[in-house]
Amino acid sequence: MKSCGAKELRVAALNAMSSQVETFYEVMRRQGITRRSFLKYCSLTAAALGLSPAYANKIAHAMETKPRTPVIWLHGLECTCCSESFIRSAHPLAKDVVLSMISLDYDDTLMAASGHAAEAILDEIKEKYKGNYILAVEGNPPLNQDGMSCIIGGRPFSEQLKRMADDAKAIISWGSCASWGCVQAAKPNPTQATPVHKFLGGGYDKPIIKVPGCPPIAEVMTGVITYMLTFDRIPELDRQGRPKMFYSQRIHDKCYRRPHFDAGQFVEEWDDEGARKGYCLYKVGCKGPTTYNACSTVRWNGGTSFPIQSGHGCIGCSEDGFWDKGSFYSRDTEMNAFGIEATADDIGKTAIGVVGAAVVAHAAISAVKAAQKKGDK
Repeated sequence: MKSCGAKELRVAALNAMSSQVETFYEVMRRQGITRRSFLKYCSLTAAALGLSPAYANKIAHAMETKPRTPVIWLHGLECTCCSESFIRSAHPLAKDVVLSMISLDYDDTLMAASGHAAEAILDEIKEKYKGNYILAVEGNPPLNQDGMSCIIGGRPFSEQLKRMADDAKAIISWGSCASWGCVQAAKPNPTQATPVHKFLGGGYDKPIIKVPGCPPIAEVMTGVITYMLTFDRIPELDRQGRPKMFYSQRIHDKCYRRPHFDAGQFVEEWDDEGARKGYCLYKVGCKGPTTYNACSTVRWNGGTSFPIQSGHGCIGCSEDGFWDKGSFYSRDTEMNAFGIEATADDIGKTAIGVVGAAVVAHAAISAVKAAQKKGDK
């Protein structure tokens, strides 16, 4: 009898593990979804990720062949707004992500199990899928008082987070709480709430994907998971660790009120004439020019609207330390527009000056033409 080496045993174990978890396509067919509907779903998913139609076939192939990925979703200091946002995703539907695309084995907000039965799942996943599960973290660990400000299953959340992070394939920091610290870490931060990447330390060897926002947009959350499961890699990240597909542009860059900003047309006070005409909200505190997110393109509630469209300025909730940057209704008076020397106030003055100069120039040209005609006669 031929003996098996350690490598062959590992391969056999992985194959056995994969065979125990259905693929996305198998689950959909079992639920009565036709092949035609499945391919349509792949096309819609490609569009939601901002990919060309050619990627629909790659998405279909991945979902037909790859087993669903186990996901552990932990909750630290937070308000559950990320989960509330996630379950409202429309493209793809959250139910498709949870029930078909991933194997959401632990989430104390959405799971049916509780108590010791729920906590036993963590040990099982950590042992059975070592190095092959995604750890999603909502909220952050407090470090003061030995972490006693957040207790999960009788132990500090910081212990649970560290234990599950050690054998994870990758970590997703949901929302500004996990990404930056958010309101819990606002000054004076009595619990010493710490964002996930700082808690795990700079030498941590697992990829950490930050998906900030308070909360993040639902389709951004499901889009990040879909990309990772489809292509078996993390999306391209910016220098702060955020997916470029959703955080590469400022809200200001795609805002439909941007032409009013460039024209020097601003809301000066709430409910003034500028507000009724839909002018730019920068002077009443909009942080769109300094905030990187997809709000002005993906929008919220299935693409219905976003804060600026509803008449309120962006509060910059996806940026680091936004709670400690002053009032939501104060503005950065040094924010530049056309050039490094132009502020919002300068733009308004310049716009008035340009109009006045144009009127004077038009009158002068008209006078010269009239004099020429008189001379010709």
